[in-house]
Amino acid sequence: MKTIRVLFKTECILAIREFSGVLFGILLPAGLILLLGVIYQGEMVEQASYSKIQQAFGGVITIGICATGLMGIPLTITSYREKKVLKRFQVTPTSPMNLLFAQVLSQLVFAILSSVIVYLIAKLAFGYAMIGSVLEFILTYLLVTASIYALGMCIASISDSIKTVNLLCTIIYFPMIFLSGATVPYEVMPKGLQAFAQVMPLTHGIKLLKGVSLGEPIGSFTVSIIILIFTAIMGMLISIKTFKYTFD
Repeated sequence: MKTIRVLFKTECILAIREFSGVLFGILLPAGLILLLGVIYQGEMVEQASYSKIQQAFGGVITIGICATGLMGIPLTITSYREKKVLKRFQVTPTSPMNLLFAQVLSQLVFAILSSVIVYLIAKLAFGYAMIGSVLEFILTYLLVTASIYALGMCIASISDSIKTVNLLCTIIYFPMIFLSGATVPYEVMPKGLQAFAQVMPLTHGIKLLKGVSLGEPIGSFTVSIIILIFTAIMGMLISIKTFKYTFD
């Protein structure tokens, strides 16, 4: 336990020094919810009983999940593999699995911290209040995180170099962050883009988080829940099957 604690602390310090994770995972969603709150000014959604900031909240908090899961985890693990850090851990009393666990845990803490900051800004600056069940929201948040992190682990496992992981992260991260509804509201996108976005697990994650936060019955999101669970299981299975400690 002490080893995990030391590794976790080290991973957190390294993540802060990297700064890109802080920029995309914490400052970007915090700035976006602030911008949306200023633009919306408490405006209500037409023919609905909730405000536009309440509608946007579920999408904005996924930016932290994506930044840590689709950028932080695969880039860091592939970097460790290329620098033979994981290989060196294999000949020490500490298992490289401890390092991987500490890495995922540190990224999860950053994602949760990002979500808490977004929530506090929305609540304190714009009077945000969640309509739906907080417990259901937390559970769906963890499900979305599990599916995105499994996808990130999958990218890390199948990438054979830093160049490859950079390419895969770019191809997957940016379309997902802009087309799934995390930054640009899904409702205002053209029908063609909405149809394309349906293949992305994050789109279903945001639908689920938005619906639950707005008090809609969780049973009406069965398809999205199944897709997220499927993504999480398949991502982990592929990761376990293909993961290597070195590129050799």
